[in-house]
Amino acid sequence: MNLSSASLSEIRSVDLPGYDRTALTPSIVHIGVGGFHRAHFAVYVDQLCRSGRTDWSIVGAGVMPHDERIAQVLEAQDGLYTLLVRDQDGVDARVIGSITEYIHGHPDPTALIERIAAPETAIVSLTVTEGGYPVDDRTGAFNPDSANAREGSAFDVIVRGLARRRELGSGPLTVLSCDNVIGNGTVARTATLGVAGGDSSLAAWIDETTSFPNSMVDRITPATTDADRAYVAEGLGYADAWPVSTEPFTQWVVEDRFAGPRLPLEELDVIVTDDVEPYELFKLRLLNAAHSCLAYLARLAGHRLVDEAMAEPRFAAYLRDFLDTEAGPVVPEAPGIDLESYTATLLTRFANPAIGDQIDRLCLDGSPKFPKFLLPTVRRQLDAGGPIDLAMLALAGWCRYLQGVADDGSGIEPSPDPHLDEARRHARQAATDPVAFLRFERVFGDLVDDDRVRTAFTSALASLDGHGVRDTLDRRA
Repeated sequence: MNLSSASLSEIRSVDLPGYDRTALTPSIVHIGVGGFHRAHFAVYVDQLCRSGRTDWSIVGAGVMPHDERIAQVLEAQDGLYTLLVRDQDGVDARVIGSITEYIHGHPDPTALIERIAAPETAIVSLTVTEGGYPVDDRTGAFNPDSANAREGSAFDVIVRGLARRRELGSGPLTVLSCDNVIGNGTVARTATLGVAGGDSSLAAWIDETTSFPNSMVDRITPATTDADRAYVAEGLGYADAWPVSTEPFTQWVVEDRFAGPRLPLEELDVIVTDDVEPYELFKLRLLNAAHSCLAYLARLAGHRLVDEAMAEPRFAAYLRDFLDTEAGPVVPEAPGIDLESYTATLLTRFANPAIGDQIDRLCLDGSPKFPKFLLPTVRRQLDAGGPIDLAMLALAGWCRYLQGVADDGSGIEPSPDPHLDEARRHARQAATDPVAFLRFERVFGDLVDDDRVRTAFTSALASLDGHGVRDTLDRRA
């Protein structure tokens, strides 16, 4: 039995959406329907639909060629999918019904543009990853040469949808970024206005009628595996081609700046605030930075799952020390969040053996991640005369990973990165000149000029080269 609207009445093993999905209004268009969106935003909308607090639904969308796969799955399953919330006590399974349509906007985005322009559309949200914005990481300026600004890109389609919206008089729109980018709403606004810049009147209209609230999102969501599909088929009694596995923890902080109507998010466990920045800095510089610090060292040591690495005391101790001595002391305070409790919860979440989070997933997009997640901590510690050795060890681990050889001599095929070729070139040069890696200006900027950075990085890389990850971690203890 395949999951679909027609088969819902025959499914007895999971919590089902009891609301009339055909009566919902397609008020949200979400670009980038991956596992995270389906474990996070779509779940919040599903909760509101179940409680009768909204009649909005989500139109999923994709603009990349590889989005064809999710388009086929969601079309066959009428937008339905299974959410598997896993912890040490077991699995909570439910079918999520908030996505009622999917539009694949590649190669022809016409239908997606019209949907963005439709009067009933109030929000265009997106998860296009940290590297999906045509904005320079260092200057914050629009980059017209970026592939993410080209025809058919997410922001090109958004701008064309807004232009069509102006023609139809469809009213104001909110563009809501759900990516791990500091000031993600501000960055989305820069990208949108930049793409629209060739038409000054359109750019001015967008600036007047469209809002770009900042948000902070958090939920660990590993890639779906065949074991997840088997669990649904064998344990729940039906076939789901793309279930989503995640953890119990979820968090969402949203700036209360919407151009038109919005969801009653405050009725859920969502922080609606006038200032998102403290929360996003807290999360990006602790959780996301810790993920990146762990990922490359763990992969060099042969680990493929996060919980397996955390089960080794040396890795857990390294992360705890990084959070306690380098990241924690310089992270801005977030109202209502206790630093000590937050970091303890992070380590528990990372060690959760039930979700099987993949190291390779954490190794994605190192080039856009490190400048946002880790290097702000390094710069703050340099200003304060504080420690940076653990951060430099993480960066040395990334360099060794890019060189493509694990500690046991086996080959490593690096995870995708928008600047992978450039990153690997600098890593290869570091085999004879360690400082060459720090000359990767896109990532490190002027940090190569700092004596402490050069010394700490060179020492960390030499230790990894000479002793491997495990001995290096043991020697620093």
